[in-house]
Formats: sequence, C-alpha cells, structure tokens
Amino acid sequence: MNVVIASDHAGFAMKESLRHWLKEKGVHVEDAGPTDDQRVDYPDFAAKACHLLRQGLAHRVVLVCGSGIGMAMAANKVPGCRAVVLHNEWEAEFSRRHNDANVACFGARSMGPDVVTSCLERFLKTEFDGGRHADRVGKIGRLDGSIGTQATGE
Repeated sequence: MNVVIASDHAGFAMKESLRHWLKEKGVHVEDAGPTDDQRVDYPDFAAKACHLLRQGLAHRVVLVCGSGIGMAMAANKVPGCRAVVLHNEWEAEFSRRHNDANVACFGARSMGPDVVTSCLERFLKTEFDGGRHADRVGKIGRLDGSIGTQATGE
C-alpha cells in the first residue's frame, strides 16, 4: 500500500511520528510536507497530497492539522477525495466499509498518538464493502465529477 502524508505546522510533529510508524509497519510513505514546523497554510498541503491520490500514486492519504477539520474541508474539495476526521476505531472502520473514505484526517491538538495510530491502523486495514454502499459512493463521485477517475479509493 502507498500512503501520502501531509500536515500543517500544528500537525507537523504528529505527521513525523506517523510517518515513522507507517514505515515500521512496511507501508510505503510519500511525505507531501511540510519539512519543518514553521507556519504554513493547511490547504496547500492537503491539495498536494490529495492530487497525488487523484493521480493514482497513492491508495490513501493521511492529513494532520490542529483539529483535522481544516484538512478534511480542503481535501474534500479535490475531486475523488473522500476525507473524514477520525476520532475512534469505529469511525475508521465504517468510513472505509460504508463510504470508501480514502483520506484520514487527525487533530494533533485534540488526539493522543495511541488513539491516532489505532484509528489509522483500522482505516488502512479495512476494505470497502461495496454493494449498496457503492451506489451511494457513486452519487458522491457524481457530485464532484470524479466518477471514472483513478480516485475511487483502490
């Protein structure tokens, strides 16, 4: 699995920790920045990471900012990206099973590293159920014009 990871300044330390954790798990990780904790604008890094997903260069994206909310809002503007802010393993599992979410967003200021890694592990391991859920995900794709692109989650 290929994962792209990015953050803003508030999420930089957690991004670095997650990047190392993912590599230890054998996941190929592309770091879309930033390279330090100096102030940056999260939409720039969400867009960079999500465009790599859209181009088919990654299976999933992980984004970290202070709350996870801003990153999710920016990511969901990129056609084919289905970003969710995750707080627990149940949300991680069902965002994948029922919504084919492909972007996991986390709040570095609101979540501890153990919760984030458990959510991320569940998010990455869970497959999309398809079936009746595929029709709903297709409707989402028609809203952003991504139907028929490489950004369908797999």
